[in-house]
Amino acid sequence: MRKMSSVQHVSSGSEGDQQYVMVDDKKKRRMISNRESARRSRMRKQKHMDDLINQVTQLQKENNEIGQSVNVGTQHYLEVSSENNILRARVMELTERLQSLNSVLHIMEEVSGFAMDIPEIPDPLLKPWQLPCSSQPIMASAYMFQY
Repeated sequence: MRKMSSVQHVSSGSEGDQQYVMVDDKKKRRMISNRESARRSRMRKQKHMDDLINQVTQLQKENNEIGQSVNVGTQHYLEVSSENNILRARVMELTERLQSLNSVLHIMEEVSGFAMDIPEIPDPLLKPWQLPCSSQPIMASAYMFQY
């Protein structure tokens, strides 16, 4: 369509100039419109890129916070596990001492002939919640329940 209008020849000089001016005006308006459209497209792309960069930054921040939380939880777990191992060893040691004392009481009972009330020692591995000395409370620190 454009070639037809620009190729037309008109005999009068002033009418021909007007047509060329109209075609040039249309071209200029189309160029301006295209430039504006391209500018808007670049702005949209830049805004999208900025949004993605902000999202990456936010996700990296959250990832670091989660990593720190995992490290704190792992450290807390290791501390509690170590404390449990110490307590298990202590329970075994005390159980052995109690068995030793009970054997002494059995010997005293046999030698003296007097009946003694010797408590039965529960196996802490088979019944971990049944403690040999149930009258003593178990103390727990508040920091154990933070996580």
